[in-house]
Order: sequence, then structure tokens, then C-alpha cells
Amino acid sequence: MTDKKAAQVLIELKDAAFAYDGRPVTPGMSFRIMAGDYVSILGENGSGKTTLLKGLLRMKEPYRGEIIFADEMKKQHIGYLPQQSGLQKDFPASVTEIVSSGRLNRHKTFAFYTGADRQAVQAVLRRLDIDNLADKSFRNLSGGQQQRVLLARALVASDGILILDEPTAGLDPMASHEFYKLIRSLNQEGETIIMVSHDVHCVMHDATHALHLDRDFYFYGPKEEYMDSVMAASFLHRTEEK
Repeated sequence: MTDKKAAQVLIELKDAAFAYDGRPVTPGMSFRIMAGDYVSILGENGSGKTTLLKGLLRMKEPYRGEIIFADEMKKQHIGYLPQQSGLQKDFPASVTEIVSSGRLNRHKTFAFYTGADRQAVQAVLRRLDIDNLADKSFRNLSGGQQQRVLLARALVASDGILILDEPTAGLDPMASHEFYKLIRSLNQEGETIIMVSHDVHCVMHDATHALHLDRDFYFYGPKEEYMDSVMAASFLHRTEEK
């Protein structure tokens, strides 16, 4: 990753706050996300983490303040991996069909997949080491394999930016470890990662920055500063008690 790329501001929030039905669900937030960052978003349930992701995906406008997207962001596609549902797990399609659907955001209207689309899909399958699953039925895969396939779908949709919403929820510890290892590798290769997680240890080992959300306050900064904070110690204690 070059210094020039790392210096690029992709997203800037200026006192941006979100609400539902006029009721604030996040504090006003001001921070920047740079190209190549790995931002881990933490907080208790109901603290507005998923709501913030919708704002970053341009699916929801802040009720005050603003989010500024770099010109580069307007040209790029963002890969999004939402929380997995039971319906997703039982989807009757092949791995290749699932991953290929990530390319639909590049077509203004539905069309047949292009040669470039097919090449991109094959490259991502190889990149994530799941090309041997290409013809398998998605519904017959293990939880860890399914999540890797959905990550491939997000990755083939993106131009270097991935937004992940609790991607390890429901995975066993070994599958979670392998998934975090994969995300770390993608970030080291230059992908910008924005991920909601309840795992403080993930922040310690992988993230470059932490965003901790609460209804009335927030923290944003380098992970080292976060891990030295009272907020992190308290959150870690609460999560370990559960």
C-alpha cells in the first residue's frame, strides 16, 4: 500500500447523527476514514452501529450534520456483507451464481454477465481459496464456507472498500478465527475495511482504528488509544461476562 493511497480521505463525517422517527439513535460524529484503514465498529446492541452502516452505504441520510464522500468514492463500488439470515443460509443456488450476483451493481439494467464479470468472479474465488466450491450448492456448505462465499460476493462487487455487519455472528470459534484472518489479509493487500463487531480482541489484533458507539457519546481513533481507554476495558469486561 503506498503512502499516497493511505493519505486519501474516503469518507468524512461532520457532526453526523442519525435518527428514526425523529428520535436520535446515535450521537453527532466527526471523523475521517482513510483509504487502507481497517475500522472496527463496536458498541452495545441498539447503539446505532447498523444505522451508521446504512449512512455509509448512502441508504440513510443523517438528521443533522453531513457525510462527505470523496470523488473517488463516487466512482467506486462498495462491497457490503450484511448480517446473515436463515433465508440466506438456505438459498438454492450454486457458489458461482451467488458470487456472480455481486456484479449486478455494475449493470444499469439487468443483462447477461460479461466476460469481465466472469473473470472477476473466477479471480475472487481463487483469491479466497474457494474455487473448488464453484459448482457446489450454497445451502449444502458449512457456516464458515457460506460466509466466505458471501464475502466473495461482496469483494467482487467492490473497488477496494468492504463494509461488513457482524460477519462472524453464528460461526464457531475456529471459523471466526479463519474469517478474521482472511479479512486481515485483504486489508494488508489494500482493501479498506469497515466492520461491525462485538469482538474487542479483533480490534486488538487486526484493526487500525476503532469506533465505539453509544447513544450519547462515541470514541474514534487508533486502536492503541482505544485499547488504553476506560471505555474499552469496560466493554471487554461486559462482553466476557456474557
